[in-house]
Amino acid sequence: MADVKLTVAGRPYDVHCADGQESQLLQLAALVDEKAREIQGGTEVRQLLFAALMLADETQEARAKVEKAEPQSDSLRAAVALAESREATARDELREALAREQAALKELESLRQAASAAPAPAAASPTHDRALAQIADRIEALAVKVEQIP
Repeated sequence: MADVKLTVAGRPYDVHCADGQESQLLQLAALVDEKAREIQGGTEVRQLLFAALMLADETQEARAKVEKAEPQSDSLRAAVALAESREATARDELREALAREQAALKELESLRQAASAAPAPAAASPTHDRALAQIADRIEALAVKVEQIP
């Protein structure tokens, strides 16, 4: 047990406290003393009474602010959790798209190799050329998306 000498409202007090709590007790006593000195006139008891009432009022206001902020805090936590979930889903979808793109690229490459090994047809059909151009465009678009993945 530690002994601390406090001065509140101009009067000394000897107080016991747990070891290590001396500085905290001195700070609290300084706060009470400051409030007590704001009360002009009256007895020491009256000064301490009003100091206690003012500190109780400040405490009540602080608790009300905390209670008001807690639901907002819960709402923000829920919004963050939802955003993180959506981000994870988007990353999974991008990974799947990347895998599909890589598979399409491999298939396209094997088709190109097969086409170069096979004798060239007399005339390429416009439908075939258009389909190949669409596939190439899709692969390019997926490649751009994959490059944007952080």
